[in-house]
Amino acid sequence: MNRKPMNVMFNLIKLVGPLVPVMSIAVITGVIGFLCAIFIPVLGAYVISGLSYSFTTFVYLILAMGLLRGVFHYIEQLCNHYIAFKILALIRDKVFMKLRELSPAKLEGRKKGELISLITGDIELLEIFYAHTISPVLIASLTVIIMVVFISHYNIILGLLSLIAYVFVGVVLTFVSGKRNGTLGDDLREEASYMNSFFLESLRGIREVLQFNYGQKRLDKLSELTDNVNNMKKKVALNTGFNSGLNGVSILLSSTIFFGVSVYLYKNGQVSLEGVIVPTVAMFSSFGPVIALSRLGVSLSSTIASGKRVLDLLDEEPITEDIYDKESVQFEGVKLDDVSFSYDDEMILDSIELEIEKGKIFGISGKSGSGKSTLLKLLMRFWDVNDGKIAISDRDIRDINTSDLRNIEGYMTQNTYLFNDTILNNVKIAKLDASNDEVIESCKKASIHDFIMTLPKGYETNVGELGESLSGGQMQRISLARAFLHSGDIILLDEPTSNIDSLNEASILKSIYENRGSTVVLVSHRISTMKICDHIFKLESGRMS
Repeated sequence: MNRKPMNVMFNLIKLVGPLVPVMSIAVITGVIGFLCAIFIPVLGAYVISGLSYSFTTFVYLILAMGLLRGVFHYIEQLCNHYIAFKILALIRDKVFMKLRELSPAKLEGRKKGELISLITGDIELLEIFYAHTISPVLIASLTVIIMVVFISHYNIILGLLSLIAYVFVGVVLTFVSGKRNGTLGDDLREEASYMNSFFLESLRGIREVLQFNYGQKRLDKLSELTDNVNNMKKKVALNTGFNSGLNGVSILLSSTIFFGVSVYLYKNGQVSLEGVIVPTVAMFSSFGPVIALSRLGVSLSSTIASGKRVLDLLDEEPITEDIYDKESVQFEGVKLDDVSFSYDDEMILDSIELEIEKGKIFGISGKSGSGKSTLLKLLMRFWDVNDGKIAISDRDIRDINTSDLRNIEGYMTQNTYLFNDTILNNVKIAKLDASNDEVIESCKKASIHDFIMTLPKGYETNVGELGESLSGGQMQRISLARAFLHSGDIILLDEPTSNIDSLNEASILKSIYENRGSTVVLVSHRISTMKICDHIFKLESGRMS
């Protein structure tokens, strides 16, 4: 989606709405805090210019302003970061809800490292916008107005000069630094995202890397990616240093010009000695708020790019919308009526006709890529059909509540994902309120119970990240146990015995056959697996026979 930077900022600012009172406190305390800091040297300028008040009073005023500066700055930062972290928590919640809404159709094929960078890096970078951009801009604007009015009451020319200097440092230099930085911040993020994906992929494939002596090549590539990221970071650091130096030179030059003009006005009798010293000191000491703005130039482009990616994700439309508030349906069978489906321009299923009767076991066989797994995903409504209709109990599944559909259907995929948790909790995700006895019964049906009981901690054994402590067959049987525990009206099994030996296959098939309370759709390459099916269909070139 092509978003302009101002549009991105406007949409990000809208999220502050409920926190405007806190933002107001941050701005007010920020302005007062800066004024306290500015007027410490201004008080000294008054003394130098001949203003008579006691030394004790002068010391008390300096101490009071120093103390108030610290207190108000603390309150300002507290409010800003409260706003930032509150909104970031809200954005994270929105992002996770959106990812759930988009999955699995919109997330298949996306780089996991890219998603991780968005969830972590991009959202974290927005902290700069909420804590160090919005209120600093308002604080700088109000402080500049106050200081221009203060200086102008000595001489309007000096007031205009100070305004030009503030605008040049706070606006022009911010724009210049942003232009100089260009897309470097965005490019750095993209390169870091690719490096993260590559590193994550290397970790997951570490056994294959070691087995085929592929380590040195992966290491060389990782070193190359690391060097690219480091070089980009050096460029960002150089730009930051250049911008900081440019700020310093600009402030020194503008203050020198300001002093020269004030001296000229003094010689011409247009201002007093106080009108030279106090405004000069006031302007020189009041660049703090606008310097904070000029420093945003380097990071702001990256922040806007991150905001754009987050907003683009939040605005992305799911392939299938969740359905709510429809009348519940009782499962009486499934019918596919002239169903066709394609991924982009590639036809996967063409004019499929199939009736799945309640309580029967249906087998679907076919070559890899023939559309067997896609057919199960369509039954789950992960995608919607392009043509035709899938109906449960004569009702189009597009008119069935998504939660009801998930309860009716149990689904075991080819690729089992296990969380870094106990075996018990990994099985229970299929039914969170299941008792331990129910979990054990499901594991017995999946022929995994005996193995679990050989483990020192039994069902409380942690499977490790991605189930790394288990074999492929053991992971598959845990996935099958989930399907049994879910106990839907129809169970969709995608290659349930592909990684399982013949003895365990026979036991699992016996459990499936005896579980006649549920309708079963069984996808498999194995002829032996198909023997328990009441009906067997073959998919070939997208057509059913």
